[in-house]
Amino acid sequence: MAETNLMGDILAPPALRGAVEKEAATWGSGERLGRLWQRDPGVWTGGDEGRWLGWLDVPDPDGPEVRRLDAFVDRLRRDGFVSAALLGMGGSSLCPEMLQRIFGSASGVELRVLDSTDPAQVRAFESTLDLDRTLFVVSSKSGTTLETSLLHAHFFERVRERAGAERAGSRFVAVTDPGSALDRLATERGFRAVFHGEPTIGGRYSALSYFGLAPAALAGLDLRRLLVRARAMADACGPESPASENPGVQLGLLLGSAARAGRDKATLVTSTGLDGLGAWVEQLLAESTGKDGRGIIPVDGERLEGPAVYGDDRVFVATTLNEEPDERREAALDGLARAGHPVVRIRVRDRYDIGAECFRWELATAVAGAVLGVHPFDQPDVEASKAATRALTSRDSPGGRAAPPRPVAELASYAGVISAYAARPYSTALRRSAGAEAPLQQWVTAHMRRLRPRGYFAVLAYLEMCEPYRRILDDLRHQVRAATRVATTLGFGPRFLHSTGQAHKGGPGDGLFLILTCTHVVDVPVPHQDLTFGGIEEAQAAGDCTVLAARGRRWLRLHLDGDVGAGLATAAALVSEALAAGARARRRPARR
Repeated sequence: MAETNLMGDILAPPALRGAVEKEAATWGSGERLGRLWQRDPGVWTGGDEGRWLGWLDVPDPDGPEVRRLDAFVDRLRRDGFVSAALLGMGGSSLCPEMLQRIFGSASGVELRVLDSTDPAQVRAFESTLDLDRTLFVVSSKSGTTLETSLLHAHFFERVRERAGAERAGSRFVAVTDPGSALDRLATERGFRAVFHGEPTIGGRYSALSYFGLAPAALAGLDLRRLLVRARAMADACGPESPASENPGVQLGLLLGSAARAGRDKATLVTSTGLDGLGAWVEQLLAESTGKDGRGIIPVDGERLEGPAVYGDDRVFVATTLNEEPDERREAALDGLARAGHPVVRIRVRDRYDIGAECFRWELATAVAGAVLGVHPFDQPDVEASKAATRALTSRDSPGGRAAPPRPVAELASYAGVISAYAARPYSTALRRSAGAEAPLQQWVTAHMRRLRPRGYFAVLAYLEMCEPYRRILDDLRHQVRAATRVATTLGFGPRFLHSTGQAHKGGPGDGLFLILTCTHVVDVPVPHQDLTFGGIEEAQAAGDCTVLAARGRRWLRLHLDGDVGAGLATAAALVSEALAAGARARRRPARR
């Protein structure tokens, strides 16, 4: 890899450069870096961090994992499978999705990923599959992930109806830790194969384990080439590499030091050919660092523009393919650097360098966690949301539907009804601003006026993740950025619960959340249970709201009852009017 600059180019203002150099002095090979590679939990909080560092050991490109996967995929092709449907969440789905988006299908087996309980999305996904020629990959480290278990139940029943109970298991494989509930169930049902994860690797750090390698093999990637690149990066990040020349340490020190100085919005920029990397990094950073009121808020999917639309809380990390030069992007990055923003440029020679980038980001995230003084391998607030969802689905009405609270305002139109919800004490503050009997528009306006400088605006959409809805919400977030200069994020539920959800609840408390839910006109039942996918999604949204409120986060929920697309457009128009009202208020001369 001599022709690839593993370090990347880092431009930072003098004060931040000084902070990074000061931190680097403690990361020499005989100091914190050496202790990290020795699995010393004292590098972080002195807790159980040492047991979660198995990802430091990149698999051998000629090792047993690669040979087994090559043989497995060869047999699948001979048996006539044309697609592989991966069912997973978070660390089990985001890396496979990234690889699918970057490489497409390089072989006769097409990889597809489903990580949602939204009934419309489940139905749309199933409609694209030839159930008689699809291999289902059930991927869950713990083996008990709620969404994965429900998707497994749904598709196993669908295959059983077509192939019979005796043959259904041969259409499934599992990727899970040894001894998990999924491991046992796979044996009982006669799954075609089980690929065991490494228990010392957490889900979001598992890209270079079976959780990433098995889907990569199914998609036709050259695993040897991928792992050779990853090992080269691991060597460059090793304990003998000085901190000043260590790609992972330098990136991690910059991100951690910048966050401590108030630049805690890591804005991710990627070439078109690396689409999907940002979503994977988003989870890694948010879930690893967003704790104890600290953390790095990753910003993925924002359009890159000039300095005028950004506040002084940004760091920009651009990962670009040599084969995709973009003069406009480079000019924009130059302008941001001149304006005093930290800018990191990482250039990769081809798509297979994604293996190297996975390792770089894993190490950088661990280092940033050390700088911030947090445990980068747990996710306490994710677990809190799961517990809230379990409580709602176990105690509420049939179908798993949580009893709705009373809306604070409603708006009826030809397309349906939009109902607004907020939790105390935030709802009390909004009511004081909007008025006791205020229309919905005034509630939205009061909410949007609470955007803080150097805060962030997060759209949390418990809706089908489809392009029409995404376009509306992308336009919305960019309107917010243009009007306020705050960072914006967009997540579709429930998948973001396993990604940015930790940072929303445990990270910096300056987020403002717009939560979108809808009534499911056509629902999908969960086989052999008094539950539906729509009911589960509603419970997940309610559980999310419960934990956000308990953490003192400010959110307004808009529920769309009717045509979802039209309702979403109306909700976006409400936000646009709120931004316009804010602009008018700022232009209005002060009274004497």
